[in-house]
Amino acid sequence: MKLKITLLLVLLTSLATYAQIKLEGVVTDSIGNPLELANIVAINQTTNVLDGYSITTEKGFYRITLKENTAYKLQVTYIGMKPGEKFIETKTDNVTENFILQYDNALDAVEIVYEMPVTVKGDTIIYNADSFKNGSERKLEDVIDKLPGVEINDDGQIEVEGTVVQKLTVNGKDFFDGDSKLATENIPSNAVDKIEVLRNFSENSQLKGVENNSDNYAINVKLKEGKENFWFGDVTVGGGVAPSPNDALYLVQPKLFYYNPKYSINVIGDLNNIGEPALTNREVRNFGGGFRAPSRDSGTNLSLGDNGLSGLTSVANSQKVDAKLAATNFSYAPSSVLDLSGFVIFNSTKLNTRQESYIRYTDPELGIPDEETINTGREASDQGLVKLSAMYKPNANNQIEYDVLGSLSKDSEEQVEVSSIIGETNQLDEVTPFSLKQNFKYFYTLNENNIFALEALHVLKDEDPFYNAYLQNDPTNNDDDDDGDDDTEEDAYDETAQQLGLDRSLDFYNLGQNQYVKSNQFDAKLDYYNILNSKSNISFTLGTIFSRQDYNSNIFQFLEDGETLDATPTIVDTDGNLLLAENDTQYNFSDIYLGTRYNLKLGKFTFRPGISLHAYGNQNIQFGETYEDNFFRVLPEFETRVQFKKSESLQFNYKMSNQFTDVTNIARGLVLNSFDNLSYGNATLQNGLSHNLTLRYRSFNLFNYTNVFAVVNYTKNIDQIRSLTNFENVITTSTYFNSQFADESLTAYGRWQRTFGKIRTGINANYSYSLQNQFIENVQSVNKTFSQTYRPEIRTNFNSAPNVSLRYSYSISNTEQGTRTTKIIRNAPSINFDAYIWKKVTFVTDYSYTNQDVDGESESYQTWDASLAYRNNEDSHWEFEVKASNLLNIDANINNNVGTYSVTNSSTYILPRFVTFRVIYSL
Repeated sequence: MKLKITLLLVLLTSLATYAQIKLEGVVTDSIGNPLELANIVAINQTTNVLDGYSITTEKGFYRITLKENTAYKLQVTYIGMKPGEKFIETKTDNVTENFILQYDNALDAVEIVYEMPVTVKGDTIIYNADSFKNGSERKLEDVIDKLPGVEINDDGQIEVEGTVVQKLTVNGKDFFDGDSKLATENIPSNAVDKIEVLRNFSENSQLKGVENNSDNYAINVKLKEGKENFWFGDVTVGGGVAPSPNDALYLVQPKLFYYNPKYSINVIGDLNNIGEPALTNREVRNFGGGFRAPSRDSGTNLSLGDNGLSGLTSVANSQKVDAKLAATNFSYAPSSVLDLSGFVIFNSTKLNTRQESYIRYTDPELGIPDEETINTGREASDQGLVKLSAMYKPNANNQIEYDVLGSLSKDSEEQVEVSSIIGETNQLDEVTPFSLKQNFKYFYTLNENNIFALEALHVLKDEDPFYNAYLQNDPTNNDDDDDGDDDTEEDAYDETAQQLGLDRSLDFYNLGQNQYVKSNQFDAKLDYYNILNSKSNISFTLGTIFSRQDYNSNIFQFLEDGETLDATPTIVDTDGNLLLAENDTQYNFSDIYLGTRYNLKLGKFTFRPGISLHAYGNQNIQFGETYEDNFFRVLPEFETRVQFKKSESLQFNYKMSNQFTDVTNIARGLVLNSFDNLSYGNATLQNGLSHNLTLRYRSFNLFNYTNVFAVVNYTKNIDQIRSLTNFENVITTSTYFNSQFADESLTAYGRWQRTFGKIRTGINANYSYSLQNQFIENVQSVNKTFSQTYRPEIRTNFNSAPNVSLRYSYSISNTEQGTRTTKIIRNAPSINFDAYIWKKVTFVTDYSYTNQDVDGESESYQTWDASLAYRNNEDSHWEFEVKASNLLNIDANINNNVGTYSVTNSSTYILPRFVTFRVIYSL
């Protein structure tokens, strides 16, 4: 608490260090027309430093806050106009100064003396990076998070006006196919000159005027002069002592970059055991290489499933981390019409984990006692990705693109779980998945009114998960005596073991399962765009999806003599058929569709109705039996947008879509998802239908840097594919079916952000309501959840004074599950403080406190990190840093989760307190 009070006093003292007055006025042309988006700067004549700036409104109005009793040079610039300039000296009263600019055709002669922090050119907002730095920044993310209207979200992604940025380039060249997190965490801030936010972004200039890109954003990072044709970046080497004397801490992270107009090379390396990997295993798995399915807007959503390790732990929730990374990205333009690019990534992560959980089952009629579990694990993941891309553009009317991405990994997870009900269980998951993606695009402009676009994507996936579970068993109590004369009772797993047809005479159940899933998908479409006039265009799409998945699996028991026993379950499915412990399934899916969209612009309004006709074909073959479902469906869509101003719009979208499942939910045989979770599929599953309505509002006022974003989304799922679950003690057996009961969800999110001089304030608010049907023991019930989250924030951005960021997060969630209601309240204040002292020392500290209350029972935890760095001056190549992590030595984070059948309170153990010393050399 003393720390919080001290930092607040620093903030208030900093705000009161100088008195201020307001300078305001209007900028017009020679005949009195207001000039919107004119740039005005105020340069302190004593220090020659930019003290303030403004951008005019649509009425030409500007306002700047300046110091009292100070001489300034005012400069006004506007594209196509001669710059205006005035000298003023402020007193203690506000000042009014109007500017009249004259037209100037000699644009080459215009000389801008001082760069504006923010300028606007069409759909591009250009931020001058140095205007937002105070010297404590080290990486690109430190600069981006200070830009008005731009922020780094909790997942490390860049958001602009509430929308995640789709692509990031450096000097116009791909950086690891636009992965924004990899760029923000590795590119040094001192190399950045400009940050360009590209709204209505289209990767192909031929389609920019006909595609709907209103939700597409990209960022281009322009490097400073002198960073081209030279290697730049930094190399960090560090070490420390862990709490255990046998575990020395180490960190080696080279991050090197080379750019010139013809080619670029980026190299990122990482070797550390302090929980700071350049890429986590989860992030590598989700590294899609920029591929987007051609059918993404068709209304058909087909899942290929993910049969890799589903329980990969985040680094932040680990007790021990060993990370290795070697990644390189290149681009090369051998000629003006050909561009080549690609990357190679190898990532290795090893984690030790521990989690203690208390599980309360929400349906009292199940009769399941509360369960306590302790889970310790070891995860190992070795992942490799290779991508090559080529773009050939012989002229403005033709463009050909080809991409190929291959990925291979070897993942394993060992877990020991001790349950208060089942006892101790040892588990092993292993998988070596392989995938290959190929993408081809061809864009052809016949003439100014006719454009063709061909896209095709081929996906090949091979997955081979193996699962092994080793459970305790007491063979003397396999038969429960219900007459009351015997105190013995069955082990919790005995009835399930009997249903699986296992040998129950052994002291342990040693279960194994092999699975193999091969997926082969071809997704292609041909678009034709006809520009009818300057206000409207129409497009036609002919597309197709062909997919085949082959799946087999079998469950078996390892015996003491080294032999195996195939499971012969006595479980009966919902149709009365005896289930098998194996699968041999082929699943074929096809979709041939024809669609059209019409785009019409009338003043501020844009209308975009569309419709598509789909011919679907489903076929699965299992054990010699064939199940088919062929049908037609019409899927409508509609969009309308009101563009109030260049930076203010309201947009409404409606879309109907079909959801199709993957082969694992269709295969009829029994599958061992884990030792306490079995499932079997349904060969007659049909598609689920959904209606989605979205209302989105955006406003970004460059005059006062007010950023407002709000979205309301409603989804209704009809004929939803859902599970029917039965319990044997804590062991669940589930199957899938189409239900006529509809699920609904309504979410609303809003963000307001405003900059007052050097102070930026904001608040985020989120509301969500969901209604979901669940089926347990053939009984239907409804789960209702309403949650709300509020997150106000205030931060400073002084050039010389220390900076403080205060944030408070409050959330409350109410969940009704049958007859039981669960209420979770979460309070999480946090503070970040950074100071750049004597232009040599950088001090940064982060503190957060989290309290979670579940039905009146409260738990809390705190985190506190700090670093102190020294470099002789801003141009010095060497920097020395001491960094302390988990200063309060907190053992575990607390998390509460409301699941379908239970409420879980978990303590996840994290890395202990440690201090590292680092040396950074900047090229």
